[in-house]
Amino acid sequence: MIFCADIGLYFLEGKEISDLFINEQIRDKEVRVIGENGEQLGIMSTKEALSMAEEAGLDLVKIAPTAKPPVCKIVDYGKFKYEQVRREKDAKKKQKTIEIKEIRLSPNIDRNDLNTKANAARKFLTKGNRVKVTLRFRGREMAHMSESKHILDDFAEILSDISVIEKPAKVEGRTMTITLTEKK
Repeated sequence: MIFCADIGLYFLEGKEISDLFINEQIRDKEVRVIGENGEQLGIMSTKEALSMAEEAGLDLVKIAPTAKPPVCKIVDYGKFKYEQVRREKDAKKKQKTIEIKEIRLSPNIDRNDLNTKANAARKFLTKGNRVKVTLRFRGREMAHMSESKHILDDFAEILSDISVIEKPAKVEGRTMTITLTEKK
């Protein structure tokens, strides 16, 4: 176990153990103590707080190191850490990740093919994803880039009932892109 004084954390083989100090790791003279049932026990010396925690058969954990004086709580450290990890997992489950799906088109696409690609994009949009529509130019098609912008406009028009244009048409090298998101 290595202590990094620059940032005040303990590391074990390159991994962070915890930024919470427990029992003898607490070096402050005075701390504000919260009991095991959540009641305020007041400001006292660290030695007094440690002896109270030992009497209860629990640990003294510094939960708010930046407060003046630092706040410590008398808890079972193993249970406290377990609940903290569980809360983080639950929060992660509730997060919704938005992916960007890409639909590639070419300047000489037929109307039916455009409708098929639009239906695929419609599925992505209804699932809550963003859709990046890319119009790729090859060879001589590069000379007619400005005339092909209507393809992206038509694509956006087909999906206008469920989507809005997040980023308008933009030329990047050999591609022209537009980004669509679901209407809210």
